[in-house]
Amino acid sequence: MTTASKPRGVKAGKAKYGMGLFATKAFKADSEVGEITGERFHDPDYSSEYCIDLGDDMALEPGIPFRYLNHCCEPNCKLFVVFDEDSAPIEDRRVVVEALVDIRKGAELTIDYEWPADSAIPCGCGAIKCRGWIVAPNERHLVQQKTR
Repeated sequence: MTTASKPRGVKAGKAKYGMGLFATKAFKADSEVGEITGERFHDPDYSSEYCIDLGDDMALEPGIPFRYLNHCCEPNCKLFVVFDEDSAPIEDRRVVVEALVDIRKGAELTIDYEWPADSAIPCGCGAIKCRGWIVAPNERHLVQQKTR
């Protein structure tokens, strides 16, 4: 695990459901909000409520403050896995948070968790286009079939 500097422009705080991550400055669309650092696990069975799948049986357990990114069906941020070359070792992959839209200071930063249908739980994000479930958009129909 590498040591990273303290993220600037974000802070954890009380949110609708537990803790959330909030902008302490404005972010322009397509700008980098920060890099998610934390502990990496090379274990195909590792999972948690927060872990990020990096592929090849590698998971990243996000550290504070980015572990508090909450789900929204209409998110204002997205995660990107970044690496310099296709041949770069998976351990060298970075996970960055990028703004999808202009974000005002004080806004909660959210991502779409896009969970598989077998892990879906009811969603309470309150977005106009809320899917009703924390689930990947292309797997929503599987959750609806399961609940009938």
